[in-house]
Amino acid sequence: MKLIPYWHDTAPVFSGTEKGPVEGDYDVAVVGGGFTGLSASLALAKKGARVILLEAGRLGGCASGRNGGMCNNGFAQDYAGMVGRLGADVAKRLYQSFNSAVDTVEQIVRDEAIDCDFKRVGKLKMAAKPAHYDKLARSQELMAQGADPDAYMVSRQDMPSEVGTDRYFGGLIFPRSAAMHMGKFVHGLASAAARHGVRLHEDSPVTGMKRLNGHAHRLSTPSGEVTARQVLLATGTSAVGPLSYFRRRIVPVGAFLIVTEPLSQARLDSLLPHRRNATDTRNFVSYFRVTPDNRLLFGGRARFARSNPRSDVKSGTILQKSMVDIFPGLSDTRIDYCWGGMVDMTADRLPRAGEHDGLFYSMGYSGHGTQMSTHMGQIMAEVMDGNPAANPWGDFAWPAIPGHFGPTWFLPFVGAYYKLQDILH
Repeated sequence: MKLIPYWHDTAPVFSGTEKGPVEGDYDVAVVGGGFTGLSASLALAKKGARVILLEAGRLGGCASGRNGGMCNNGFAQDYAGMVGRLGADVAKRLYQSFNSAVDTVEQIVRDEAIDCDFKRVGKLKMAAKPAHYDKLARSQELMAQGADPDAYMVSRQDMPSEVGTDRYFGGLIFPRSAAMHMGKFVHGLASAAARHGVRLHEDSPVTGMKRLNGHAHRLSTPSGEVTARQVLLATGTSAVGPLSYFRRRIVPVGAFLIVTEPLSQARLDSLLPHRRNATDTRNFVSYFRVTPDNRLLFGGRARFARSNPRSDVKSGTILQKSMVDIFPGLSDTRIDYCWGGMVDMTADRLPRAGEHDGLFYSMGYSGHGTQMSTHMGQIMAEVMDGNPAANPWGDFAWPAIPGHFGPTWFLPFVGAYYKLQDILH
């Protein structure tokens, strides 16, 4: 069993990064080399900007290369609940931004000829309890009024046509959702950015920032300094650099995944006949999909803990048990990959993007980031080009999380609370 992401191990190695020192003057410096940073860099370069991207580790090495490979539309939260909280018009507008985000990924894949196994397979959200089915049905009823008229319910009786388990009480299908190979998408985005003139630096953490005037900053790294007229922070949960303002507003929560050995077509047909992305309605969520080479990827929260090698193995054992609970026929199936990563959660599980003290930023995707991060890279390029109205998250306040100053001492208590909620509700 390899303790590295499947996406990293099965993607081409990108060789287009800069080998020399970090130096020079640029129109834009992008901090962070995941989907947000790579997408923004590509969009800005295509607008004619001189762009440098600074990544603390490897391109796509964190959340963008450690996720479940799903490119889903729809909120992390219940749509009916979002209507009640935000109002029908705002909820619909934000929901449609997730629809647009999947379209953006597909458009970039097409425009840049990225070979990443992108396919609109749809998403199946499975009701873990009978009451959850009623809640999904209420959301579907409201989504049919314009946010997502293509989404439809599947009864418990019809679930065998969708998934090979009797654990769930029906579900909601989102046909717009897609799947792809995350490592290949990172490689394709990086290749496109380099082709359009972006200077990509790996192993270049930003250790210092000095505001010069307006949006202009000088950025320091261990291998040199650059100046830029604008800076975009696309750092997610990064613990590196002078980013305390953002760290106080994001809680990094571990997400963990396993991938099986390759499975036969017959076995896969019995598990996921339509090869949809599948996720359930629990707080300690389970989700799964089929990889391009016919393995089952199975992920979930497993524990409210940070990711590290020891934690990943412990969480992988929990995930394997959960997988076998759902699919008993996989009890003798070998696990080939196990890894973890950090999800950048905001308090309301909605992204944040905008400008603070002369720095542009987009982050906080809260587990629904593949499509939205890519989309927001394109959107922030528009914002930085003088169109702030393009930002769907621009009007959202972002207060600091009380008691959160860096170390996530409260995660075990949060985990205990959500585990109790799964039992009670």
